[in-house]
Amino acid sequence: MKIATFNINGIKARAQALPAWLDSAQPDVVLLQEIKSQDDSFPRELFEERGYNVETHGQKSFNGVAILSKLPLEDVSRGLPGDDSDEHARWIEATVVGKQALRLCGLYLPNGNPAPGPKFDYKLAWMERLRARARALLEAEEVALMAGDYNIIPQAEDAKRPEAWREDALFRPDSRAAFRRIVNLGFTEAFRARVQGPGHYSFWDYQAGAWNRTDGIRIDHFLLTPQCADLLTDCGIDAEIRGHDKPSDHVPVWVELDI
Repeated sequence: MKIATFNINGIKARAQALPAWLDSAQPDVVLLQEIKSQDDSFPRELFEERGYNVETHGQKSFNGVAILSKLPLEDVSRGLPGDDSDEHARWIEATVVGKQALRLCGLYLPNGNPAPGPKFDYKLAWMERLRARARALLEAEEVALMAGDYNIIPQAEDAKRPEAWREDALFRPDSRAAFRRIVNLGFTEAFRARVQGPGHYSFWDYQAGAWNRTDGIRIDHFLLTPQCADLLTDCGIDAEIRGHDKPSDHVPVWVELDI
């Protein structure tokens, strides 16, 4: 099973580029972030005509996450537990069943800038809630993954110019430590389990010719429970689509699981 995560930075802006990538890459499941659409205005037909079941957790003009799946989606839930007052559409879960059940958690973690400040405090608090949900997944001993735009640069090698991000919320020590606390619960970071070394990025800023200068960062991640990591066969980044017409500032990251 091929599962991808893709921050599309607006479904309306990507109404041609996203279906074209789906037709080419043929993922079985896609976790989308920043759909920037309410549920009733999401263009479901673009994906249903390609054989995908669609579940969304939308929000007008910003945020928003979705799952596209060629398999039926069961036990769908929306919103990260732990704060009933949080109205941001940043979390969606569902189960798909191939050879066995797989729990999918799609996330769009807060950016946190400017840091320090209230937005950074929200980011760290959100990550604490994420850690609680991650612990629950481990305790359930499920085949499960948490994937999406984490807005975290884990290591210096995950940025072309790490010094440029030193004071940014994506790379500040508190952010990276919070990410490590989640991983260290017992998760496998799928990409680094398969690929080592610098030069692998999933985001390039639209400004200052970042793509042409290969000035990227890696902030889109798959975290796998041990039961899921045992099924990992491959992981990659479809960086080449960044150069296509009307690209997102992110590119898809994908895993293949023997499931």
